[in-house]
Amino acid sequence: MRQIELLTTGGTIEKIYDEFSGELSNRGSIVQHMLRRIRLENTSVHVRELMSKDSLDMTDEDRELLARAVRATGELVDGVVILHGTDTLCDSGRLLFERLDPCRVPVVLTGAMRPYEMKESDALQNLTEALLATSLCEPGLYVAAHSNVLAFPDVEKDRARGTFVASDS
Repeated sequence: MRQIELLTTGGTIEKIYDEFSGELSNRGSIVQHMLRRIRLENTSVHVRELMSKDSLDMTDEDRELLARAVRATGELVDGVVILHGTDTLCDSGRLLFERLDPCRVPVVLTGAMRPYEMKESDALQNLTEALLATSLCEPGLYVAAHSNVLAFPDVEKDRARGTFVASDS
């Protein structure tokens, strides 16, 4: 049985709508609800909620916590998936690339441009692709979204297209 550690940090992918305030906000992880909608043969996913923040509110200390959490996953996991807000996902990816070199397993960041709760959300697709990437990719650090898997550190968010692309560096 494949063992995947899934670390959540919040971000748009897990935002929920509050009908009383009219706001989208991070109020805790909803990833278990998403996982129930995916068929995961021979795969066990252990979820660990590190924080519940919009990535624009993440600090350097939060990113260091994320790096420590990935390092602490131990020898028994086959891959790590990180749910992260897309606005600063590349900042975290570059820090993780520096701190985790070399990676022992595939570590895959993903997020969503629209919350899971909204129509036409990319959240479930991106989560599914990230989980699959842990079984297809060599050990290393990646982002999976919109039918692409890209290796860090050469990744950037293309805000005009609403996706991640390989950078020119």
